[in-house]
Amino acid sequence: MRASFLACPIDLLTMAETVELACGAMRSRRRLQHVALNVAKFVKMRSDPVLAADVANSDIVSIDGMGILWGARAVGLPATSRVTGVDLLAELLAVCAREGFKPYFLGATQAVLHEAMQRARGRHPSLVFAGWHDGYFKPAQESDVVRDIRSSGADCLFIGMPTPRKERFLAAHRDDLGVPFIMGVGGAFDILAGTVRRAPAQMQRLGLEWLYRIYQEPGRMWWRYATTNTLFARILAQALIKQAIQHTLGAPGSVPPGPSRIGG
Repeated sequence: MRASFLACPIDLLTMAETVELACGAMRSRRRLQHVALNVAKFVKMRSDPVLAADVANSDIVSIDGMGILWGARAVGLPATSRVTGVDLLAELLAVCAREGFKPYFLGATQAVLHEAMQRARGRHPSLVFAGWHDGYFKPAQESDVVRDIRSSGADCLFIGMPTPRKERFLAAHRDDLGVPFIMGVGGAFDILAGTVRRAPAQMQRLGLEWLYRIYQEPGRMWWRYATTNTLFARILAQALIKQAIQHTLGAPGSVPPGPSRIGG
């Protein structure tokens, strides 16, 4: 079920429904692009038209961050759960091992990528990778990377490159990759490799994963979360105030407004 959250599309799907859609794409070889939406990406979309277009044109836009989940509920959407990128990656790797689908890993450093793949094979001995490439290639090398992905015959492509580089890569090359299921995974390769620890389950449930990230990488993460969380809170607050005003003006017995519109 697709809905609009503050002018941004989101799909109100469960993990099981998302996995089934991905499997269907891999079985039919029909392209399906998945995007995981968190607060940082939502805020960046407001000033990055390429990123906004990539999200809008994606087939599945999952709720990744707790902030998005809470915000969607606050504006009245029936959002029940998150489908986080790292959890979806884990689910799909298990599916690949079970059904013989071959994933391609793109992103991170060679060391992180190799460790992530080794650990994935350790959990799923029958898992076979179509290929892999680190994310530190130059623009002049993009055509070679695209050619390698296309010739690999991969059933799914997991991209661990930062926003908006990942989106710009896909906008330029998605039609040439020949991969049915495409998904950005953010920093999931680092988590899979063990170089970054995920927040404890209780902190995840409380929506405090961002605080755990700051604890692990204070120099890099504190400013990002301070700015994006503040901007998101302001955007959401403005939307809720506007919604409350519109509800009040539309209530029975209220005086109808003049020709000008609230929020103009």
